[in-house]
Amino acid sequence: MRRCWARHLPLDSQRFPRGWLVREQAWQSSRSSGRQQGGRRRAVRAAAAVALGVMTMGVLAPPTAFAAAGPDIVQQSLNALVHTDGVPAALASVKDRDDRTRTRTGARTYTAGTGDLATGAKVPDDGQVRIGSNTKTFTAVVALQLVGEGKIGLDASVDTYLPGLVRGEGIDGSRITVRQLLQQTSGLPNYTKYDLQPRYYDPHDLLDIALQHKAEFAPGEKWEYSNTNYVLAGLIIQKVTGRPLADEIGRRVIKRIGLRHTYFPAPGDVTIREAHPKGYYQDSAGAPLRDVTEMDPSWGWAAGQMISTNSDLNRFFTALLAGRLLPPAQLAQMRTTVPAGHPFGSGTRYGLGIVSTPLSCGGVAWGHGGSFPGFETRGGVTDDGRRAASIAVTGLPADAAAATMHLERAVDMALCR
Repeated sequence: MRRCWARHLPLDSQRFPRGWLVREQAWQSSRSSGRQQGGRRRAVRAAAAVALGVMTMGVLAPPTAFAAAGPDIVQQSLNALVHTDGVPAALASVKDRDDRTRTRTGARTYTAGTGDLATGAKVPDDGQVRIGSNTKTFTAVVALQLVGEGKIGLDASVDTYLPGLVRGEGIDGSRITVRQLLQQTSGLPNYTKYDLQPRYYDPHDLLDIALQHKAEFAPGEKWEYSNTNYVLAGLIIQKVTGRPLADEIGRRVIKRIGLRHTYFPAPGDVTIREAHPKGYYQDSAGAPLRDVTEMDPSWGWAAGQMISTNSDLNRFFTALLAGRLLPPAQLAQMRTTVPAGHPFGSGTRYGLGIVSTPLSCGGVAWGHGGSFPGFETRGGVTDDGRRAASIAVTGLPADAAAATMHLERAVDMALCR
């Protein structure tokens, strides 16, 4: 079996124009120098290249060092990410039902590197990070809960809930189903492929950007990753509930399973509330790392806006796979997958907001993964639910291929040891 995990791709400067920038309006008037602002512009533009999600997958070699490395293999992996690959900081949380040496939180947590390069502060244990496209799974859970309640039909058209809203060249909301949105088979153009300007984005603004471009393919014809699908899913949730998406995710998921360090940032909130490492971006090989921690995340919205910790992500995916968030019928629908193409690789399959990834030790992990300027998160839960692992790094070097492969391998090793 080919083993693969998500891998970062370098920015294609022709595909993502220099004008790409996403940040909160007030941030423009901050005391940052023009040069610093340019660095943040390039940071977010690079994030667009991976479209908030887990990236192109590579083939992982079997983790032959398990036996020799012993129980500290995760710590060794984080140390290598910092000292060999050059990421500023790495954080991990691993949960194992059979581990009798866990902390009171039910998980082992690990850190390596420096949390703040300016002050030399330590990496906060299980600190908060921006989780990017892991947000999609939260959005999908709420949508599927509403399916279970009879308020949304998976095979109903988008027009059923948002009549006349989704129209464009080759685009007709009456021909696109909710299932196709969640499964990434709608053919809708991905708004993060196009130039965003330095301002706050309402979800309808993001949809408008996408609808200026023609459809990628007819609905259901094939699979292709598009953040636009999840913006529409979020709008449908708001329409049928009459409540903001953030509120629905909060009451239906976050509060329900006690995710104490997870939240959906409010409009205009550019900060990370609790203890966190700073996120960094490198313009090019040899260039200084730039602090991109604070920025408006509204460009991600239902596709990538949330903040969490590694332990909370493990708790979320474990609870989801255990049936604590969805009825059996809807969980089965979520786990019904199709082969995934770019930005995923061989062996990976996409369900309804969840990804199955082959493991080097056999079986699969269920999760999603995410990217946001300054932060990369990878993780998953084994199919039997016995082990969960989540690892975050605070940015990748400009030449990210090796570092990302090592990040992927670290998750695989944590789940397989």
